[in-house]
Amino acid sequence: MVLKGFYVITDEVLTPYQDGEIFRMVEKALKGGAKFVQLRDKNSDLEVLTNIAIELKKLCHRFGAYFIVNDRVDLAAKVLADGVHVGKDDQPLSQVKEIFKGPIIGVSCYGDLRRAMEAEKQGATYVAFGSFYPSPTKPNSTVVDKTLIPLAKKTLKIPVCAIGGITLERAKELVQLGADMVAVISDLWKDNDIEGKARAYAKLFE
Repeated sequence: MVLKGFYVITDEVLTPYQDGEIFRMVEKALKGGAKFVQLRDKNSDLEVLTNIAIELKKLCHRFGAYFIVNDRVDLAAKVLADGVHVGKDDQPLSQVKEIFKGPIIGVSCYGDLRRAMEAEKQGATYVAFGSFYPSPTKPNSTVVDKTLIPLAKKTLKIPVCAIGGITLERAKELVQLGADMVAVISDLWKDNDIEGKARAYAKLFE
């Protein structure tokens, strides 16, 4: 399993559920070459999200992409998602692995290489660092130094995902520094041409 490429994250406001808008938007991103789609919703009811997650997973698999659930380990297990992604306030990895049996477990490590090393030891399949730039969706995030990417690549054996305030220009630099994946929210979903923007991001990994 190669974990590399353009990684998109849904947003309750920017990819609305009404009238299936989220599916139309995600399909455009997948047509453009997104390799990972993460459903991120910390608030909605499990039942509501179950149906959305099942449809998103089908869509991802149609395009040969991986479907990942953020935080909601119970949801990831229920819909047999390809992956789950957890942060510092979520369950410890040992508990996650008891509930979720899928192949991908991602862990947010912010700017903390030690946390990433620990996550790798406990069985994470990739780690995410950031924000590398001020993030419109997480305005209170601490900005992390970009030199962390080459350092992490030297230290870890698992892939590294960069997140936070990423634009196409910034992504180029992060990929050159060694990021295996770049995760994007605002810069993609606010674009008038989602498919074209996704294609431009996907090209960075060729």
